[in-house]
Amino acid sequence: MSRRDFTQLFKFPISIMSTVSAATGYVAFTHALTWRLLPTSGAILLLAFAACALNEAQEHKRDAMMDRTRLRPIPSGKISPRSVVAWSATLALVALTALLLLGGTAAAALGALAVLWYNGIYTYLKRVSSLAPVIGSVIGAIPPAIGWVCAGGVLEGPVLALSFFLLMWQVPHFWLLALRMSGDYEQAHFPTFVRAMGAGSLARVAFMWTAAAAASALLLPIFGLSTSPFLGLGLAAAGAWLTFVAWRALRAADTPGFRQAFHAINYYAVMVMGAVILDAVLGR
Repeated sequence: MSRRDFTQLFKFPISIMSTVSAATGYVAFTHALTWRLLPTSGAILLLAFAACALNEAQEHKRDAMMDRTRLRPIPSGKISPRSVVAWSATLALVALTALLLLGGTAAAALGALAVLWYNGIYTYLKRVSSLAPVIGSVIGAIPPAIGWVCAGGVLEGPVLALSFFLLMWQVPHFWLLALRMSGDYEQAHFPTFVRAMGAGSLARVAFMWTAAAAASALLLPIFGLSTSPFLGLGLAAAGAWLTFVAWRALRAADTPGFRQAFHAINYYAVMVMGAVILDAVLGR
């Protein structure tokens, strides 16, 4: 397989985002870039690789029906589903063992929950219910909690606020993707709110969720993740930017607008996590 095949099999953008969110939770607790951040991030990355590859093995038949995914390694015949399942199991075992050593039972249990939720609950619900993005959004809340626990913390207000923000971000992320790829999802017979509500109505709902996600970021300083006024001001400015861009992009309810809003909300999540990390390190 080529480098591109590996990138698709392990869904690098999703895996990297999970790793960055876990690192955000870690640094938010330690207020420093310690050496333990590297193995913690590595364990999360391997666990994300395992879950993403297993998801592709689970959905390879539907992937073959969609233009966006039909050339992925499994549908195109470059690797067998059985081999991918074996790889996923090995990576998951290594990653969960590392989390157990780094963060104890709590970290390993959260890692196992993430895989169970993504590959067991969310992947199944995608086939039967248009509500899958809402329930599946829990996945986004787990990596920062793992990073926080591996750093020595317990699940409490600051990290729960960070996890809640990423949960809120995940929902419009999923829905904007569904709006962009509604034709593909129709071909693969995935139930979506696009079919149930129409693109215009879902675009309005996605905008409201986007604005709510921007507002939820303001909970981070309120719940004690930082006492710096600069973080609060930065989050407010970034949230205002996202809300404006999403409002302008989604008014027409067309594919270019869906694409612009999708990229904007992803950039916004990176901006928030970057701001949290910088504030934690520089504001000691």
